Amino acid sequence: MKNSVAFIFFLFIIIETFASSDSLKFFSPSQDFNKKRFNTIIATEGTLYAGSMIGLNSLWYKDYPRSAFHFFNDDNEWLQMDKAGHMTTSYYVGRIGIGLMKWSGVERKKAIWYGGLLGLLFQTNIEILDGLSSQWGFSIGDETANTLGAALLIGQELAWDEQRIVLKYSYSQSQYAQYRPEELGTNLSQTWLKDYNGQTYWASVNIGSFLNKGSRFPKWLNIAFGYGADGMTGASSNPAFNSKGIAIPSFERYRQFYLSLDADLSKIKTRSKFLKGFFTAFGFIKIPAPTLEFDKKGISFNALYF
Repeated sequence: MKNSVAFIFFLFIIIETFASSDSLKFFSPSQDFNKKRFNTIIATEGTLYAGSMIGLNSLWYKDYPRSAFHFFNDDNEWLQMDKAGHMTTSYYVGRIGIGLMKWSGVERKKAIWYGGLLGLLFQTNIEILDGLSSQWGFSIGDETANTLGAALLIGQELAWDEQRIVLKYSYSQSQYAQYRPEELGTNLSQTWLKDYNGQTYWASVNIGSFLNKGSRFPKWLNIAFGYGADGMTGASSNPAFNSKGIAIPSFERYRQFYLSLDADLSKIKTRSKFLKGFFTAFGFIKIPAPTLEFDKKGISFNALYF
């Protein structure tokens, strides 16, 4: 379910502002196991889970008949942009889960495993609901992407106790929503969630974290590898007409790859509590920067790509 993935991703990003920030004493991780905090987390996660399942049922599932559990192969849809979204969502929800476990003082490895698997668990439940709906089905491709997101997160925490490779997101409004607004959105409040043509997903690598501690290389400077796609007005192919019977121009669907600079905001030193909170909340967004683009047209340079 393409819309639910983006919705859940940005919902939990809001929570991360508080779960990961040390700008207030209350939100600092506990040095010892804090049963009260732990119980609060379990109760809150349970409530959020129940509420989100009810909300998803109301928004997406109730208008379609139930079915026996079945699988659905959507690997050829949206040039796999939806899979990048699944991976990123699983990564960030798990990251929040780890932050919450550390906040309650759970032992390091348990915090990494229990918290890091939160995104995978949550999205697996959604896949199961998809598998019981006649409109969709359980997608092995989606579940694989969910697993990869959790694996990237947990693997780095276990190996380095930090995230040296961070998944990020950026969006620039495309021209395609106007031709099929029922699928890609009618305005900016919808298109940033629904229009894959405008989305770019990034793997942002912090170079300094791989160098010696004495290196003078800027600790905040990253190199980012991006993936996007263009020309899509439909999932697996572009329809000739939209839902109102209006003809849609013919567009060629193609992939885009990017090489750019980025910044790890968490490594920018500041005494400002406001800035610390801001950097935590918006660290998932790729910073606009000079970018090389590789696609079917060749190589092009963007002085400032977002």
